[in-house]
Amino acid sequence: MQDTIFALSSGAPPAGIAVIRISGPGAGTALKAFVGDLPEPRLATVRRLRDRDGQSLDEALVLWFPAPRTVTGENVAELHCHGGRAVVAAIMSELGKLPGLREAEAGEFTRRAFANGRIDLAEAEGLGDLLAAETEWQRRGAMSAAGGGLSRRIEDWRTRLLGLSAQLEAVIDFSDEDDVEVLPTDFANELSALRVEIEDVLSRPSSDRLRDGIRVVFAGPPNVGKSSLFNALLNEGAAIVSPVAGTTRDVIERPVGLGGIPFVFVDTAGLRREGAGEIEAIGIDRAQRELEKADIVVWLGPPANCPAGAIQIGPKADLADAASEGHPVSAVTGLGLDDLVRILVNRAKALLPPPDRIAFNRRQKGLVATCGKHLGAAGRVSDTLVVAEELRLARLALDSMSGRNSTEDMLDALFGRFCIGK
Repeated sequence: MQDTIFALSSGAPPAGIAVIRISGPGAGTALKAFVGDLPEPRLATVRRLRDRDGQSLDEALVLWFPAPRTVTGENVAELHCHGGRAVVAAIMSELGKLPGLREAEAGEFTRRAFANGRIDLAEAEGLGDLLAAETEWQRRGAMSAAGGGLSRRIEDWRTRLLGLSAQLEAVIDFSDEDDVEVLPTDFANELSALRVEIEDVLSRPSSDRLRDGIRVVFAGPPNVGKSSLFNALLNEGAAIVSPVAGTTRDVIERPVGLGGIPFVFVDTAGLRREGAGEIEAIGIDRAQRELEKADIVVWLGPPANCPAGAIQIGPKADLADAASEGHPVSAVTGLGLDDLVRILVNRAKALLPPPDRIAFNRRQKGLVATCGKHLGAAGRVSDTLVVAEELRLARLALDSMSGRNSTEDMLDALFGRFCIGK
């Protein structure tokens, strides 16, 4: 029999209310140990919580959810108690003394929901992104996957694939019968339409960019104001600023949300070929590598050296001898900062998947690409046995997306991202 697990599913105390969740075959027994009998299912009831000696622990709202219509597919009980540290600690300690109960591991509630068919893998990944969302675009993007939008699209593709496979198998298995001789005339058109639809969704930007943030690298020669601009946009002194060239010698990263979009700002060492010491040279090498990884480059330097596609900045616009090229910006007066933010947000929107449309992460993109490859191969051959095998392999790729044939290692990595109480 599977263990019964429990955890604090709300934020760390102190708090106004704490929610302690119990899931598993012994959830009902555990609840009765605290309140004496089970309340009516799915009805919040005020009860006195008592320990094994009958001592009062707290007065709380308790809820009882019998399987299978629960968040995990198992019996679930919830204790909505006062959120003081001592109250939570006393209840958690008492739960740990009950036979057959143990504290949940990270993501174990969600993993049980997946194992019991309450959610599929795509929904679980979306839920993980939703829990980690820090900006509005991240929240909206994750909501589609967590709410089943991506899963419904995968299931639609799988159903259509099964229909095509059924038509093909009928021809293979019953070709000697009069009523099943050849494939329907629209078989090739349906196969092509499915492949085109999959490739269209595959061409959209990856959702990983939305989760990780758009990487903006500030680059240029030494002492042109990269760190000052970096600090001004962050509104903090993250990078040391000095009139001495070569002050910045390492890569400095800071996450920031602008216009509801997640960014990672990266300050780098000044790029120069001569006059750099041994330590500074290491920083310059790292700066060059950051330029290769950048989604957007903010260039503060001569236009002739500006990387292709970079945002050219005219820094120190408050000074009389400021550069005239590029977007004028002053980290001292704030001139041009709002315009630069608007440029960054607009650039980022073009790199991110629209929050109201489904998008794949790297794992999902790889599987969808595999599915599309097999559909393309199926459309190029005439041997029905080969076509049938290609369709089967395409379907297996979709099954891996939803978790029908997932490995334990992959599941461990996914659910390990979740907090203890989820």
